[in-house]
Amino acid sequence: MTTTASRLLDLLSLLQTRRDWPGSLLAERLGVSDRTVRRDIDRLREMGYTIQATMGPEGGYRLGAGTELPPLLFDDDQTVAVAVALRTATAAGVGIEEGAIRALATIRQVMPSRLRHRLDALEVTAITGRPGSGAPARVSTDVLVSLATTVRAREVLRLDYAARDADPDAGPTLPPRRVEPHHVVASQGRWYLLAWDLDREDWRLFSVERITPRVPTGPRFTPREVPGGDVHEFVSARFKGRDVNEWPCRGTVVLDLPAREVLPFAGDGVVRAIDENRCSLEVGSWSWASLAASFGRFEVAMEVVGPPALADAFGVLAARYATTARSGDAGTGLTDARESTS
Repeated sequence: MTTTASRLLDLLSLLQTRRDWPGSLLAERLGVSDRTVRRDIDRLREMGYTIQATMGPEGGYRLGAGTELPPLLFDDDQTVAVAVALRTATAAGVGIEEGAIRALATIRQVMPSRLRHRLDALEVTAITGRPGSGAPARVSTDVLVSLATTVRAREVLRLDYAARDADPDAGPTLPPRRVEPHHVVASQGRWYLLAWDLDREDWRLFSVERITPRVPTGPRFTPREVPGGDVHEFVSARFKGRDVNEWPCRGTVVLDLPAREVLPFAGDGVVRAIDENRCSLEVGSWSWASLAASFGRFEVAMEVVGPPALADAFGVLAARYATTARSGDAGTGLTDARESTS
């Protein structure tokens, strides 16, 4: 890039940072004469920028809006942010997909290769309609691109996940997580990472603003299929407020409790009284294991009505809990042994 072209970009960048600029101050910032500033202003006007002369002892300049869109000047973060917004629009089904696709192609064509690689890694699943909740969250484009890169590379991701409403300057407040990242999801101004949690052996939806990726990433993995096979439907069902029949996994049990004691804790489930002391509860969830675990909160005898996948999930949880209990006993025995020899 020539010295003149570099200076024009610097001049344009300065004009965008404040409303009015005295000509002498621009000359001082750029290290050139007032005459050179006037000549560069004329060049920018020829390129399509509307630059107005302002009155005053020294005279000055103001960048205004023009009748046509001139060449734009973005730094790296702005370029990626605009491209991410356009890519989200192309996936959201909001009626401007064609314009967004053409605008994205235009920006990508003039992007430096370092930015193009970052953009190409980002694939977004947009969830429209009701599912998203809360105010839009501010997220880092670097984190978004980092998450998307691990999704595309199919590499295990280690991450710190901040507690809700945690002080961002306090550092990690929860143990690190190991996940298989599957999709970056956007919904009503909020961003999520859909991933298989390796430690909890279940699907999780992480809020991106609470994620801090760790490096290096882990080994490659073979992606699992989300329940139901449709990411959009699966993630939509993961949000609250959906009918029980819309969850990808749903099942029914009979609880040894009166319906009146179950109703306050049933959420969006369906409670049916059987007699004075028993009732059935139908509930939906995003995985069979999480569904089985949700029934366990009632801490009473129960019988699985169906489907068989729910009964199988209870068996898996029982074996897992038994293993955990045995490991706890082993740890106690080891502690007792150490105390006896001390």
